[in-house]
Order: sequence, then C-alpha cells, then structure tokens
Amino acid sequence: MTSAAPSRVLETFSELGIDLDPQLFRLAMTHRSWAYENGGTPHNERLEFLGDAVLGIVVTEHLYRLYPDDAEGVLAKKRSAVVNTYALADVARSMGLGAHLLLGKGESSTGGGDKDSILADATEALIAAVFLSGGRDAADSFVHHIMDPLVAKATATGVTMDWKTALQELCAAHGLPVPRYSHTSTGPDHDKRFEAVAIVGDSNFPASVARSKKMAEQGAAEQAHAALTAAFAVTETV
Repeated sequence: MTSAAPSRVLETFSELGIDLDPQLFRLAMTHRSWAYENGGTPHNERLEFLGDAVLGIVVTEHLYRLYPDDAEGVLAKKRSAVVNTYALADVARSMGLGAHLLLGKGESSTGGGDKDSILADATEALIAAVFLSGGRDAADSFVHHIMDPLVAKATATGVTMDWKTALQELCAAHGLPVPRYSHTSTGPDHDKRFEAVAIVGDSNFPASVARSKKMAEQGAAEQAHAALTAAFAVTETV
C-alpha cells in the first residue's frame, strides 16, 4: 500500500458519511501472505468471515423486500448472481481496492492485487470493517451502494456475474455443446496478460484479454453469451 494508491474507496466512504477506522481498514487490506512475511501479524481472514455474513444478510433482505412474490429458489438464484467471487472482485476493481492491498512478495510479483479471490475476500473484509466502525446502518449504506447496481443489472438480464456458468446454461438450453476455451499469454511473469477465446462447437467468439486466466475466460464467456443471445433472438423472430 503506497501513498500513490487510488483513493476512490476512501472517497466512497467520505461521500457516504462513513467514518472508517483506519486500523480496521488496514487490517481489511492485509493479506495473509504479507502477515506471514512480517512476523505473523493479524490479517483479514477473520474480517472476511464477518463481512461475508453481513453482506449476505443485507443483500438477502434487499431481495426479500424488493421481490415479494418470488419463491425461495428464485431469490437464492438472484442472490448468487451478485454474491460471488467474480462480482465482488469487480466491485473491488471499481473502487481501486487492489492498490491498497498489503501483499507478500510472492503474491505481489504474480499480480495478486488483481486476483479475483484476493479482491473478493478484501471486499468482504472491508464490509466487516465498515460494520465494526459504524454499526449496521453504516454497513447497510455501504453494501447497498456497492451491490444494488449489480442486483438491478443481474435481475434485469437474468444473468449471473459468473459468465462461464451462464454460457454453459445457455448452451445446454439450446442443445449446443459444452463451451471450451483456448488460451494464450504474453508478457513477463510479474505483468502477464492472458487471452481467452470461447469455443462452442465449431464457432469461435471474440477474445478477451485480462491479467488472469480466469478473468480472461469470464470475459470470453460474456462475449460468447452476448453473441449467442443475439443470434437466438434473430432466429426466434424469423
């Protein structure tokens, strides 16, 4: 974590009127790899545990009130569309959270500040830090701020933020083969870029480039999902 790090996350708290405890913020940003390299100091996994629970109750209550006629299974599907690693990682990126992370040398050298799992865990830890700093009202305000747009998007499109799963379900529904992915990578180990292409049957879809193989596959799956959805829509109108 450096003084040059983006301040979007801190600006968010200022806009929401949340007084975040600086020590809790630092703890939320402390990955276990950094803690182990610095004498076994505390890291963010306990906060992550608490934040996961806070996130779950706030989003679940929001969906329960927003969709009073939905059955339990439908509500659960809508929740899983936004409370997942990919969605939380995107939230972290939108706030510039990766630049605030304290990572060990190994994680730093392999792009840990942009890994889905690390970013998602840090987001949950941050939610817990907000909860401990300002109570349930502050946590509600923060979670609604970062998650409500995702809920609106996911429920409007009916698509989970896990595009690989969404693409597989779309293919199954239309009797298409299970999607496959081809990969290439470029750049040095500390700044590698991955390119992925989704392949369904004999069809290749536009490539996606990202800083991790999983992220590239997610982007490729989203491209393929959009193309197939459009193609199916044209077919149905003919």
